[in-house]
Amino acid sequence: MDILGKSAVSVDVGIRLRQLREQRGLSIRALARQSGLSANALSLIERGRSSPSVSTLYKVAGAMNVPITTFFQTEPELHDVIHIRAGERTRVPFTRGLVEGLGGEQFSGRVEPFALTLENGANSGPQPIVHTGHEFVLCLRGQLEYQVEDEIFLLEAGDTLLFTAHRQHRWRNPGPLVTNAIFVLSGFTDGEDPHALRLMAKTEDESE
Repeated sequence: MDILGKSAVSVDVGIRLRQLREQRGLSIRALARQSGLSANALSLIERGRSSPSVSTLYKVAGAMNVPITTFFQTEPELHDVIHIRAGERTRVPFTRGLVEGLGGEQFSGRVEPFALTLENGANSGPQPIVHTGHEFVLCLRGQLEYQVEDEIFLLEAGDTLLFTAHRQHRWRNPGPLVTNAIFVLSGFTDGEDPHALRLMAKTEDESE
């Protein structure tokens, strides 16, 4: 299935990762130490030999102190009003799925919305995700299983979930059909960098 679609504006995550790393003067080994990922895994991603999971993107974003939406950005300029047509979304493919920016990557405020497309079996990766603020999820189609610490929620079309995002969480598509969902990250604490999403996960190497 071509989940990108003919009009997609796809972002090469490997190239974007290398650009962000080099802009910060980080070697692959330095970024590996800060993110808890292996240097080999990062090298494979940068060379386009491996697709990162969403939890991997969170770990790298947290290590570089940037929002996960930075991987969508082609222009760093932020605005107070954002209008994006459906065919103009920036899109980042990952293993068996696709993340689409819905304006947060260009917005000056403290809101980061995403559209998520998940093939059967797609998930957020082997490590739990943790970040500041709150997370809202709306399942549009299919099924989305969300684990928030010890609780498991099965979302179907029309179902929503809202929680404080410092709780460890992960998600997956447990059903046979493609899942579509909307995510909104918001409510960052005053005084914090609203885009500094930090992943509190194990530091063992993650195999891609």
